[in-house]
Amino acid sequence: MHGAELSRVLPLLWRTAERSSPGDRLSVGRIVQQAVELADVSGLERVTMRALAQELSVGTMSLYTHVPGKPELHALMLDHVTGEDLRPVPETVGWREAVIEIAHNDRDRYLRHPWLLQLTATRPPSGPNVTAKYDRDLSALDRTGLSAAEITATMITLGVFVQGTVQSEVDAAAARAAGFDDSDWWQAHRPYWSRVVDPDHFPAIHRQFESAGRPDPDTDHRFNFDFGLERLLDGIEVLLDRRSGQ
Repeated sequence: MHGAELSRVLPLLWRTAERSSPGDRLSVGRIVQQAVELADVSGLERVTMRALAQELSVGTMSLYTHVPGKPELHALMLDHVTGEDLRPVPETVGWREAVIEIAHNDRDRYLRHPWLLQLTATRPPSGPNVTAKYDRDLSALDRTGLSAAEITATMITLGVFVQGTVQSEVDAAAARAAGFDDSDWWQAHRPYWSRVVDPDHFPAIHRQFESAGRPDPDTDHRFNFDFGLERLLDGIEVLLDRRSGQ
């Protein structure tokens, strides 16, 4: 989002420029809520001003009185859903437990609203909920004693991990909905691989192929997320222990 768009969307996000008149059935909040519901059901690409106007039973041009365009609408949608499960992490909770809770909350939010992955590909404008989340996440990592630069790097790493693992989960769900899932992939490959993937030429693949068994999408995705997250946090913990002389 470039400077001109930011200058329009930031007042909307913080509700300092909302325009309404007595008897007006529309508001930024109502438009955004309808847009989120439409995106959840039909995908982000179906969220157009015309489609929203039909859902709200108003004229298309009346929406522009409240929301100037699609970039602003997307920013409002992102900020809206970010506030759904925004709970402070108690001060009594250690940094590791706090980060695990935050990461799982983020994963759950992406799975509820898969279209969010499209909006977080670039740096979003900072509305009230995005700002509150950023502060909450920083406070969890403040407990580690890492430097400001190290906390920023850690947040980026964790964010990329969460988004990447959820993207693979969303892609797998889309494949299942289209009638082709991980089990189908394995079943299609197994007869062929049993002939060409011999243990002499591909020993590691052969061992993995023979021991993996039939995949369970729900269990596998949750395991992948938990295992990867725990190992990332192990690395941070090793660094902290080394610095403390343990």
